Amino acid sequence: MLNKYARALFAAIFTPVAALLVRLKVSPDAVTIVGTLGVAAGALIGYPRGELFWGTVVITVFVFSDIVDGLMARMIERTGPWGAFLDSTLDRVGDGAVFAGIVIWFYTGGHNSFIAAMALTCLVLGSVVSYAKARAEGLGMTANVGIAERSERLVVVLVATGLVGLGVPEAVLAVVLVLLAIASLITIFQRVGTVRRQAQRGSQPAAK
Repeated sequence: MLNKYARALFAAIFTPVAALLVRLKVSPDAVTIVGTLGVAAGALIGYPRGELFWGTVVITVFVFSDIVDGLMARMIERTGPWGAFLDSTLDRVGDGAVFAGIVIWFYTGGHNSFIAAMALTCLVLGSVVSYAKARAEGLGMTANVGIAERSERLVVVLVATGLVGLGVPEAVLAVVLVLLAIASLITIFQRVGTVRRQAQRGSQPAAK
């Protein structure tokens, strides 16, 4: 739901930026790569130093490249499997960097092993959520279901981490990560169930 409505709003906001980059002959792939590098830098440089708020600000700025590159691709009519593959692959890199940065900080300078463990749990479960969808599509099925899709997971963890950086109690982030882990686990079961039903329908003999 967040993805559906938020993308429409931000697409309207960033269309002029995308149009400017197209006029400057910037490649959508370049925007995708730079955006991922920015997210990774904010997460793997800012977070491990305890800069949870400013790290989140940097990450948030570069996260919007995911919208800009898509707008650019449509403007120059260059949508296709390569762009989709690159975008999805680098999205996973960025997501992994965000959770890895949280894990590093709270296992070291943050001295909160529970938050670190939950962030690691969310990282693993989030990877399985994404893999389940990708594998289903690779087998000719769909798994577009679940209560914890990528955009929701990313927004929730960034907001909570940024607030902790501003002085909000760490318990807030701990609760968010626990809920996110539960939601991710539920999403995995939802996707597995959806694919299983499709597979069973496909294996049934045709009615005579």
